[in-house]
Amino acid sequence: MCGKRSKCSFSRLEVILIVCLVLMIMVTVVLLVLHFLDKESNGKLSYFSPTIAPCSNVCPVQQFKLKRYRSSTYVEIFSHGVISASSDFEVIPNYLLGVGRADCTGPVAEIPLMGYANPDQVGSGLLTRLYSRAFIVAELNDSRRVVFVSADIGMVSQKLRLEVLKKLKSKYGELYRQDNVILSGTHTHSGPGGYFQYTLFWITSKGLIRPSLNAIVNGIVKSIDIAHQNMKRGRLFINRGTVENSQINRSPFSYLENPASERSRYSSDTDKEMVVLKMVDGNGQELGLISWFAVHPVSMNNTNHLVNSDNVGYASYLFEQEKNKGMLPGEGSFVAAFASSNLGDVSPNTKGPFCVNTGESCNNPQSTCSVGGATMCMAMGPGNDMFDSTRIIGQNIYLKARELYEEASQEVTGPLSSAHQWVNMSDVSVELNATHTVKTCKPALGHSFAAGTVDGVGVFNFTQGSVEGDPFWDEIRDQLLGEPSNETKACHKPKPILFSTGEMTRPHPWHPDIVDVQIAAIGSLAIVAVPGEFTTMSGRRLREAVKREFDSHGTPKTDVIIAGLCNVYTHYITTYEEYQVQRYEAASTIYGPHTLSAYIQLYRGLARAIATDTVQDLPRGPEPPVFNIGNVTLVPPLSADRVPANKTFGGVLQDARQQYQAREVAEVTFVGANPRNSAENATEHNFLTVERYASTSESWHVVQNDASWDTRFYWTKGLLGRSNVTIEWHIPFGTEPGVYRIRYFGHYRKKLFNNRAVSVPFEGTSSAFEITTL
Repeated sequence: MCGKRSKCSFSRLEVILIVCLVLMIMVTVVLLVLHFLDKESNGKLSYFSPTIAPCSNVCPVQQFKLKRYRSSTYVEIFSHGVISASSDFEVIPNYLLGVGRADCTGPVAEIPLMGYANPDQVGSGLLTRLYSRAFIVAELNDSRRVVFVSADIGMVSQKLRLEVLKKLKSKYGELYRQDNVILSGTHTHSGPGGYFQYTLFWITSKGLIRPSLNAIVNGIVKSIDIAHQNMKRGRLFINRGTVENSQINRSPFSYLENPASERSRYSSDTDKEMVVLKMVDGNGQELGLISWFAVHPVSMNNTNHLVNSDNVGYASYLFEQEKNKGMLPGEGSFVAAFASSNLGDVSPNTKGPFCVNTGESCNNPQSTCSVGGATMCMAMGPGNDMFDSTRIIGQNIYLKARELYEEASQEVTGPLSSAHQWVNMSDVSVELNATHTVKTCKPALGHSFAAGTVDGVGVFNFTQGSVEGDPFWDEIRDQLLGEPSNETKACHKPKPILFSTGEMTRPHPWHPDIVDVQIAAIGSLAIVAVPGEFTTMSGRRLREAVKREFDSHGTPKTDVIIAGLCNVYTHYITTYEEYQVQRYEAASTIYGPHTLSAYIQLYRGLARAIATDTVQDLPRGPEPPVFNIGNVTLVPPLSADRVPANKTFGGVLQDARQQYQAREVAEVTFVGANPRNSAENATEHNFLTVERYASTSESWHVVQNDASWDTRFYWTKGLLGRSNVTIEWHIPFGTEPGVYRIRYFGHYRKKLFNNRAVSVPFEGTSSAFEITTL
């Protein structure tokens, strides 16, 4: 073609053909690319990649999930592998997401508080309200969904869970079931009890208290309803970080029994890691978060009588107040849950245990004092009192969660799955290795159970670390409750049995045999729902075992989270080594020394079923019993309320001062009535408001309510049906100067002529007072 010419040249026809060839190749490439693009249901094209991270105008290519091109959208792909997109750039949501919050406080007076099992600790007021926080994640085609609920209660009881699921079934059919609904308690020790069917808890709660049970059931169901009604397309991000100065191990001598080689892998004898799951909708609108962190909500000690959600509840309060600007506590669409994890041996009382009578340290294997014994040994929080300690720990947790939330960039993607079984934990065969098989035991509690912990000491002369029984108490037990069988004694060794609860059946079984085990998987995130309080090392072993199971069956890099106190309560779960020294947590490991090994075996089976898509082949297991307990209770019956002569309900007995400054306490005492009247006859009732006068509109506006951290509601029972209510407002720094007042809302019980009773609403109002600048 070139001939003898010194330079090659092309004819016009050849140039046209070459150009046409290049264009055809380009068109072919484009068509091939388009062929492999995912199509949305509306026929618009989309790109897919596994993760997305927040960025500015330039982001790594592999981090984006492009939704569609529009006429004004352009994308430039550079040789260094980044994408630059215009403001019209959109992102595909991965899931349908819903969040909801509802009140579950229940009665705040005359009801035993659940957690410390202290018969003298009954409610007599309110510090903060209790809430159920629900989170629903569904696949975009709505074929599968998972529900996680974190409720401000001590723990989830079996009766509570069964009643919630029954109500959900009546509303939604088979949409929300045993396998895809996780109910988790935050483990506050300052919430009302009385919602259990097993006798041991029934006794410590003074029976079944139907108003308490109803409030929690209805609150959980309502929070799920709200989440269900507000489902949006959205995305999930996960992040993790270390929380400092917020926890100690309250049984360090038990922890040291674990192998040194195992302990050397960790920098601390507690899990300091917090995991945060962030939820946003398809437009980037913030929906909520779930945070998991291992710490006991026992900053409020067993002398407290005000219902409240303790340190983790305060963290939720701070986060929700920040995100729901201008809203009162309990209001607003953003929902922040601070859920429990493997908190079994983890205390927020960071000053450690001291003898309250001498000030000396009692950080010893038996947690005893030289003067006064074990009952004098208590751990102290970082604050000046329990309110201050609750605030400090809660704020620490909140600040770390906020940091992790804002920086969360690792996206959670992938299909949903859930697995659930009922298991008879009294009779599980555990294969320790190829040659050794052991079994779990019928439930029993050891002597150290009665000693309590340094967060809430027990009574009499019981001490932690008891590996021998006490003849005096054993004889009393044998006479009143019966002697444990030789089989149970042998199974639980070296635990000296105080109560052989698995052999005690009157009036109903004292402990559950049938227990829930459950895992819910959201893409690469596996939530392991455990029915009790795993210690630090127990939780680590369980997480690692579940993760290895996922890894070995083709789902590597799974994030495994332990959600504590779920579905049914079975006390504590220690390691085999921790069990040998029989401190409180080991004495409360009710299924014997191999309890942890049994749970690891069971949860590995659930993980394997999820990873291999064989959940449908899992045996359902034996369903738990439901006992007809009735409404037998030792809580005093409600009687008619009365007022002093020449007084009315809501009348002011002690008024506020005329003037206050920030950080002072405005206090008003009213003629009151039993708060149980309000709990049983009102939904989400507010006992108090703090109101500010607006001169421009000549009206009063609520600035605080009874869910606010700065308000306290005290009820004092008097004689002959009389009672007083004292409301405190701890005026926070930064309060806007102006004119304020405090209002009280209640119900009094009035007897009618036909022997029936009605609850009559009333209210009281303080005089106006002024807040001035410092």
